[in-house]
Amino acid sequence: MSQVALFIELAAIALVFAGIPLAYLWTRPGFNFFQKLNWVLVFMTFDLIVFGAFTRLTDSGLGCPDWPGCYGTSNPFHALSDIAQAEHALPDGPVTVIKAWIEMIHRYLAMTVGTLILIQVGLAFSKLKAMGKAPLIGSLGLLMLVCIQGAFGAWTVTLKLQPIIVTIHLMLAITLLACLTAYAQQGWIDKSATVRVIRIRPLPATLLLAGFVVLFSQIFLGAWVSTNYAVLACPDFPTCIGALWPDTNWSEGFTLWRQLGLNAQGDFISPAALQTIHWAHRLFAVLVLIVLGTLGLKGLKVTTAATPDLGRISKLLLGLLLLQLITGISNVVFQWPLLAALLHTAGSAALVFCLVRMSYWASWKSPIQIKKTKPL
Repeated sequence: MSQVALFIELAAIALVFAGIPLAYLWTRPGFNFFQKLNWVLVFMTFDLIVFGAFTRLTDSGLGCPDWPGCYGTSNPFHALSDIAQAEHALPDGPVTVIKAWIEMIHRYLAMTVGTLILIQVGLAFSKLKAMGKAPLIGSLGLLMLVCIQGAFGAWTVTLKLQPIIVTIHLMLAITLLACLTAYAQQGWIDKSATVRVIRIRPLPATLLLAGFVVLFSQIFLGAWVSTNYAVLACPDFPTCIGALWPDTNWSEGFTLWRQLGLNAQGDFISPAALQTIHWAHRLFAVLVLIVLGTLGLKGLKVTTAATPDLGRISKLLLGLLLLQLITGISNVVFQWPLLAALLHTAGSAALVFCLVRMSYWASWKSPIQIKKTKPL
């Protein structure tokens, strides 16, 4: 199949996948179509992150060892003979029919998100006179981000699951989720409107900023654990190999540019380095629990009748912290079960969603600032 034909088929698949949520949106009453699309993009990106974790955890990242297609075709049906040959050559290798489908479905979902963002750009452009340049500029930024994310998705395959590439791929997905959530909650009020929402901001932004820093740092450390397959480097809890402080090799463990399973010199990575990667994630989890726990309790404390959603998001944040604690320990105690690992990734993404939603009520001037605007 030629490259042109391949891209045409993949584009058609993306349009079909994107048509499903778009058809659903047309049938739903309530907010305008643009706002509904923005929130659907948040939901789709969250799903994409979870399915990406499923792809990684089932070792399906190289189920189709080329990109963007599968053995030069748009779907594994057309590549069955190539997949059979790869399986015969390496029976325990990364290529099977099931893994090929998992990998391609992940790519289809990514293409769907990209297609929906293109539609978002078009709608923002069509509303240029009504809402101004800000929605269009924001949407173009999201389009640029999803293109960069797609490039790292390609490099994930072509560079054979190099840990830093896979980790950045996940971090960009989390960043995209955060940016889409921030974009969706703006409201983008029509410039001709005569009513503006009065927003109460009882949360100190400094605490929220600290929450973002520690959470994104912890997600990076967690991704580094997963992409280096270091989850079982410490198979016991709360100790590691029976020690309160295991043998560590920080320079080897956190050498970022290297191949999967190897150190910077090309030798097999040492057990001490893998223990270091795992132990760093555990230690930093304590700081995350303290900072985000404090933020959640602060959110509950400042919730009033005028900000009921803040209370709900704060409760969700605290519940997710408990989920992360349980699933994180379960990954070790029960030897990395798929369900616990998926829930752990989903919980991380949901925590990011909560922090972005809480930013709606954050102000650098604490404890409370009420911003009033004159009618237009």
